Amino acid sequence: MSVIRSFFSAFLMYSRIPMPTVEWKEENRRYSLCFFPVCGIAIAAVLMLWQWLCINAGIGELLFAAVCVAIPVVVTGGIHLDGFCDVCDAVASCASKEKMLQIMSDPHIGSFAAIRAGLYLILQLGIFSQIKSMRLMLICSLCFVVSRALSGLAAVTFRSAKREGTLQQFVRPAHRVITVICEICWITAVSAAALAIDADLGIAAMIGMAVVLVYYRIFSYKKFGGITGDLAGYFLQLCELAGPACAVAADMLRRALL
Repeated sequence: MSVIRSFFSAFLMYSRIPMPTVEWKEENRRYSLCFFPVCGIAIAAVLMLWQWLCINAGIGELLFAAVCVAIPVVVTGGIHLDGFCDVCDAVASCASKEKMLQIMSDPHIGSFAAIRAGLYLILQLGIFSQIKSMRLMLICSLCFVVSRALSGLAAVTFRSAKREGTLQQFVRPAHRVITVICEICWITAVSAAALAIDADLGIAAMIGMAVVLVYYRIFSYKKFGGITGDLAGYFLQLCELAGPACAVAADMLRRALL
């Protein structure tokens, strides 16, 4: 039963999809990070359904792209975008590590966060507007699964910057060995599926997300001494921008060379 409760806990924390309420205690979160990528599957499914509706209803690319940008925010409730904004505010302060950690704990948003969030969403809008095929859309949608598997893997293997916080509520009770195995299985299976769908686009997307993972570790350790929940959200947002961006760039390059 703890596995089922962990599944519900993952969705209750990282999505706005209705789930049965479970008691908020550590044993109910032991395997929650293992199910984190399932939230990505939900986003991918909605994205694919939206593209199918757009194709069959003749909906234009701007509205298609705008809704694609909105879908992850609606499904997750914006929890990861909130972390992205907090990190942007902290880094823009050019303060000490301790002060930046305090800034990230502040629930208010600053001007730098608003500016960078706006730029992020505009870039994402542009990327989705360039998706012309179901195959490319599927590759981009799978990035939402891999990004969460990478985030879960980093959560239990990277050093934490704080002993308390939202991330620690899931990392501390996690069965680390099982979590690492599960995340590696997710990454391997979804990456294999992406390569089977289109090797060129799949490789481009995975390389993009791998680069962001390396950057995430270097950036977090250098600036904050480790990772936090906000930094995990920051990583997830960058990963979900880089993966589709690389896939779209590879698709555009391939079409230009043919």
